[in-house]
Amino acid sequence: MSAARITLAIACMAMLSACIKEELPVPAYPRGDAREVRFCMGQGYQMQYWVDLGSGEAVRENTLMAWDLAFEGGPEGWRIMLNGGRLMLAWDTGLPVIDAAVDVQQTALQGRFDAASGHPDSTAIGDWRNTRPLIVIDMGYDAQGNPIGHRRIRPVEVSASAYTLELAQADGSDAVIVSVPKDPQRHWTHFAFGQGALQVAPSNGQWHIVLTRYTHFFAEDDLPYLVVGAFIDGAHTRVLRLPDADFATVELADTLGHPFLRRRDIIGYDWKEYDFDAGRYEVDARRVYILQVSDGRFFKLRFLDYYGTSGQAGCPLFAVQAL
Repeated sequence: MSAARITLAIACMAMLSACIKEELPVPAYPRGDAREVRFCMGQGYQMQYWVDLGSGEAVRENTLMAWDLAFEGGPEGWRIMLNGGRLMLAWDTGLPVIDAAVDVQQTALQGRFDAASGHPDSTAIGDWRNTRPLIVIDMGYDAQGNPIGHRRIRPVEVSASAYTLELAQADGSDAVIVSVPKDPQRHWTHFAFGQGALQVAPSNGQWHIVLTRYTHFFAEDDLPYLVVGAFIDGAHTRVLRLPDADFATVELADTLGHPFLRRRDIIGYDWKEYDFDAGRYEVDARRVYILQVSDGRFFKLRFLDYYGTSGQAGCPLFAVQAL
């Protein structure tokens, strides 16, 4: 990733498997009518909203400055992810000590982004367990587009209940060893330098989508770009996409013959497209998503608008209805 491409990406900040089996039982619960819900992301699209589709409410909300890293839970979990909403990078130096002599500015050239898909083999930090290397973190940018700086980490070990890692300032000073416990109630434990482990996401089963800004890498342009869209937690939710459907007539039978996916960005950002002639985003209201959540319920969802009542961008409006 060249420095020029990183600069271009920052300039862009201003713009922002299976099939369901026929015999699968569907839990009994009130279906009700479609509900329209809008959330505004605020200045620089900095807000994250963790949404329960059943109520149409944000169970929790936070800014993208609230956390830096996320640690995979579960007894076998070992992956570490970056806060992609800030265009963060990680550079695996391959060096074995936290205070090794490195030029942290090389992170812009040698660092990697996490894949928006959330695929476990496509994280910027990668599988550190055998080498335990010094990793330089480019902390990304704040809501005003200002660089936050760099930090160093060296993951040391992971157990069924916790991670152990070394942390240091950008120059390798002030090294400390910290423990990050795994939270059995959450698939990811969030973490902030200077604060430690945080409960950012709601407990498993309490949320179904998170509206957020994140980094999408456009391979055809070799360019990382900050976009606004929706993630799922693939450990507890799966989604199918109907690219051209009448939302009013979509029903549970439409799941037959269509693949469900657990990719984190299966909903993603591309339900909208920028119209350069009109100078605004246009939403594809015929793109319908069907979600199955951890308790077996199904919902259909489509986006309707990207603007708030005062015309501000970054206010996704969507319709959701239980099936």
